[in-house]
Order: sequence, then structure tokens, then C-alpha cells
Amino acid sequence: MVVRKETTPAEAAEAAELPRPNQDEDADETAQHDRQQSLVAESNSHKAEANTLFTSGKYEIAINKYDEAVAVCPNYLDYELAVLRSNIAACHLKLEEWKEAVSNATSALDGLDRLEQQETEKAKTEAEAETAKAAEADEAEEEIISAGAAKAGPAVSTNPDADAIEAARQKREDDITRIRAKALMRRARARSELGGWSNLEGAIEDYKRLAAMSNLTATDAKIVQAQLRVLPARAKAAQEKETAEMWAKLKDLGNGLLKPFGLSTDNFNMVKDEKTGGYSMNFQGGGGSKT
Repeated sequence: MVVRKETTPAEAAEAAELPRPNQDEDADETAQHDRQQSLVAESNSHKAEANTLFTSGKYEIAINKYDEAVAVCPNYLDYELAVLRSNIAACHLKLEEWKEAVSNATSALDGLDRLEQQETEKAKTEAEAETAKAAEADEAEEEIISAGAAKAGPAVSTNPDADAIEAARQKREDDITRIRAKALMRRARARSELGGWSNLEGAIEDYKRLAAMSNLTATDAKIVQAQLRVLPARAKAAQEKETAEMWAKLKDLGNGLLKPFGLSTDNFNMVKDEKTGGYSMNFQGGGGSKT
């Protein structure tokens, strides 16, 4: 005979107060989720206000508001942050603050690259899981299908959510491509305005990437093609200018070092070997030339 101990009211009340397994963890996750949703809503509010300021031509104030939106936006939301950084770059372009425009556009593009990598890895994982699931289903079907049903043909498997999932994935991909095009256009413009060999070469690379994209507007496509025609000559001229300036500085440095010996860089002549493309240095003193 088993004797069961009755639970007293005090014991029952105490048991009711004890947390269930994982109850605290669930509560923490819920609170964290609510906090994140609140931050996203706050960020979107700042962004909406900044958009209005931008439309009104109040670019400096708009930058401040976009910065506030960035500050509260959860750092794992790469797409949302990329949009904000691209918008900040647009403000700096309006203010002709080229370096800041390049910096923010680059941050936007870096975020999109991270996001695209994550999306690719996620899609790969989901595809592998779906393939494994389909293989298991096919194996089970082979085990239970009757001979008569087999003659009628294989069963058709349908997933009512597949179309919706694919549509959401395609929209996400289109959104990423759209923001990437905007950020590239803004960075290329800023680099072109900054000038200098490095910046101009960077602008050319940005415009080449844009030329390969199919989502450009007709106006943007014309700008891209026009810039790809004029920028190479500008980049070459900038390279030659910077190279000449570098050699002039090196010459001044060399003259300073050689002066105590009664020499100067004019006593040395760089001669190119047309066969190898290398250079040799000839010394030209009072007694003639020496290699």
C-alpha cells in the first residue's frame, strides 16, 4: 500500500511561486526582443524625420538625425544601417563634403557585402536542409507506395509557403542591389570630385561595377558611361603629376644628402634599358661618365 502525502496550502503556494524550467530565460528573451523592437522603431522615427529634413534642403540637420538613427539601430541590422549610411553620404554630397561622403558610402557598401554573404550562407544551409528533407520523403514514399499507385506516377509534393518565401528572398535581393547602386553612385561621384590618382582610379572601379548592374535608371546609366569616358584621362594625368612631384621631392632630399660632398642629383642620370625595362644609374662627374 502506497501512502501519499497530501500537499499543504503553504507548500502549494510555495510551488506556484517557483519558476518553471527555462521560464526566466524565456522572459529574458522576450524582454530583449521587445527592447530591440523599440530601438528599431526609434531608429525609423529618426530616419523619417531626417528624410523630411533632406527633402527640405536642411542637410546638416538631416545628418544629425541620421546619426541619431544609426546610434540606436541594432548593429546586426546591416541592411537598415546601410540605408542610413548611404543617406548620410547623399547629405555630404549636397554639402560638397567629399571625404565624408566617401567614408559613409563605403560603410554602407561594407554592410551590404556582409549581409549578402550572410544571405548566401543562409540560402545554402536552407537548400541543403530542403534537399535532405526531400530525400527522406522520397525514401518513405518508396516504402509505402502500392504497386497500383506506382503505375499511376509519382506523387506531386507541393509547399504552399514556397512561393511566398521565394518572393521575400527576391525582394530582399532586389533591395540590396538597389541600395548598393545608390551607394556606389554616391561614392564614385565623391571620389571623382576629390581628385588625385588614387581617388580617380577608385571612381573608375565604382563606375565599372555600376556599368555591370542592370537596375540603373536611364539617367544614372548615362552618367556612368560618360564618366567612364572621361575619367581614365584624368587618372593618367593625375598619376603623371603625382609621380613628377614625388621625384622632385626625392631629388631635393638627394641634393641635401649630396651637398656636403660637392655633388648633386644632376651628377646622376637614370638610363632605361629598353630590352629589360630596368634602369641603371650613370655618374656624370668632371672626368666623364661612369656607370
